[in-house]
Amino acid sequence: MKPLLFIFLLMMSGGIYAVDTHQLADPEQQESYETLTKELRCLVCQNQTIADSNAELAADLRQQVYEMLQQGKSREEIVQFMTDRYGDFVLYKPPFKGKTSILWIAPVVFLLMGLITVFFFIRRKKAAANQHSDAGAMEMDIEKQKKIRSLLEKGDPS
Repeated sequence: MKPLLFIFLLMMSGGIYAVDTHQLADPEQQESYETLTKELRCLVCQNQTIADSNAELAADLRQQVYEMLQQGKSREEIVQFMTDRYGDFVLYKPPFKGKTSILWIAPVVFLLMGLITVFFFIRRKKAAANQHSDAGAMEMDIEKQKKIRSLLEKGDPS
């Protein structure tokens, strides 16, 4: 039973890593192909590059990049074509400009907001702890004063 289960799992996992690769004759074009496929985002998966994605659209985009490189187009021309067609979202690292500024600034803003919140939370906790310890110390002082008065009034039994 275990060998059958192992074979079944191997057959099922084979499809997970079935990403087509293209080999170009020119090593520079091959390097450009690999770089481009790692810089372009899969529009279906959204958190993977087209090199890592198994989606059909990613395979189509890889094929399109391959064909454009074979036609002699430069890396910049291919990136321009992809951004004209799909927008800056297709780039895994979008450029900093008006439309994408929120993508670059928002993480910093959220980090600062979080740090400020933690700062004030810790500050409030310390103030509450100090206030509580001061109240406890006052209660202890009052109790000590009462004990001292009672000893003075009654006298020392020893």
